[in-house]
Amino acid sequence: MMAGLLDYGDAWLLQQRLHAERVADQRPDTLLLLEHTAVYTIGRRTLPDHLPQGEAALRATGAQVVITNRGGSVTYHGPGQLVGYSVIRLSHNASGPRQYVWLLEEVLRRTLAGWGITAHRVSKTPGLFIDVEGRTAKLASIGVRMERGVTLHGFALNVDLDMAPFSYIVPCGLNQYRPTSMASLRRSSVPIRLVAQQVAEQFAGIFNLIWDVGASSSGTGFAKEHSHHA
Repeated sequence: MMAGLLDYGDAWLLQQRLHAERVADQRPDTLLLLEHTAVYTIGRRTLPDHLPQGEAALRATGAQVVITNRGGSVTYHGPGQLVGYSVIRLSHNASGPRQYVWLLEEVLRRTLAGWGITAHRVSKTPGLFIDVEGRTAKLASIGVRMERGVTLHGFALNVDLDMAPFSYIVPCGLNQYRPTSMASLRRSSVPIRLVAQQVAEQFAGIFNLIWDVGASSSGTGFAKEHSHHA
C-alpha cells in the first residue's frame, strides 16, 4: 500500500500503466501511496510569476523539474510528503470532477482530524487549509486529470518534510497561503507510514471500496469496488 520513495518519472510510468489497465477493465480501482525524491512539478495553470527565480534556480537545488498534464500550478514533492495517485473509474465513484475533488479532500480532512488537526476547505481552491496564528496555511494540495473516464494524479499531504524548497516557488500559484506540515503543527515528528495507512482506510470508506491487496512487490495499493455511489 505504501510504495516508499520513488523518482517522479518512475511513478508516472507506473501510473500510466495502471491507468491503461483500468481503462481496459483489466484491474480494479487503484490507489498508489508513496513519497517522491525531490521534484518540482509544473501543472497546466503555472504562470511565469509562480516561478519568481526561474526554472534554473529550481534545478540548482538538486531537485528535478517536471512539466505535467495535471491541473493546477507548480508545487514541490519530497521525502516526508505523502503523495496519493488515485486511478479509479470516475462514474463509479463520483457524480463528476467537482465531487471527486471534494471526496479526496474529505479523505484527507478526516485523516487529519484523527491527529487533532482541524483542516478546512477554501472555496474554489482545491486542497486543505488550516488557520494558524491569524493566517491561513495550506496542508494538502490536489491536482487531478480525467482521461477516458479514469482519473490520474491526485493529492499531496505535507506530513513531515523540509519546507524550505517551497520558498523557491509560489506553491499552487497561491501567494496568500504559506505551506505547512502536520509535524510543524504538532511540533513533533509524524510517522508517514502510519498516516498512509490511515489515508488508505479513509479512502476505502469514503469511496465504498475494500482493499483487495494490501501491498504488491512494488508496494502498490489495490482497491476493489465494493458498492457504487448513487
